[in-house]
Amino acid sequence: MVSAYGGLPGGVAVSRLCVYDWPAADGLHGGTPHLHLACSEGYVVTGGRGAVQTLTASGYEVTPLAPGTVAWFTPGTVHRLVNEDDLRITVLMQNSGLPEAGDAVLTLPPEYLADPQVYAAATTIPADAPEEERARIARARRDLALEGYRALREADGPEALAAFHRAAAALVRPRLAEWRERWRRGAAAAAAATGEQLDRLARGDVSHLADALVHAEQPSELGKFGMCGRLDVYTQPT
Repeated sequence: MVSAYGGLPGGVAVSRLCVYDWPAADGLHGGTPHLHLACSEGYVVTGGRGAVQTLTASGYEVTPLAPGTVAWFTPGTVHRLVNEDDLRITVLMQNSGLPEAGDAVLTLPPEYLADPQVYAAATTIPADAPEEERARIARARRDLALEGYRALREADGPEALAAFHRAAAALVRPRLAEWRERWRRGAAAAAAATGEQLDRLARGDVSHLADALVHAEQPSELGKFGMCGRLDVYTQPT
């Protein structure tokens, strides 16, 4: 028997995002370009105005973002949020917070991607550092990722992006067993629970409806320095 799944619907994760307003070398304001290797990401724009720049094997695109816009993209999409006017987003992530468990690789220049320790040194923000220092590190890694991102955009042909995909996959490979277990307990468990409920309903068995529960939660952390901006995050099942 499959246990009832108590996480957010479908095993998603949710956070509230205020996109960075820090200017970059190209004059735009916003976050750190990166990709996810096993998770789709969705945006529900709740305030302000901006855009998301995306880079895939099909090319470069810019998607405008305004209140009411719902936009999403699949694994392998390099994305950069641009803040034009107080851009605020509710972010939906696949697989019970897997992106916060490492399913995100920043577009650092290639020399930072070959060694996990070098990559970690360039991207980790110490939780116990003063806020001013955490902001400095977040902005520095954003600017470093923009260097690699510009090189990917300016590359002639798809090989540079393919090479980045390979380097990103190699970088996270040691964590795949941990990710699989998170997926098994999250999105896979949610799908299996739905399958069992459909089987029960087909048999006329409604016993699972007596086990209904209500959940509510406040953010577990406010203003965390994320890749794209300041995050209000919610505890996710692991």
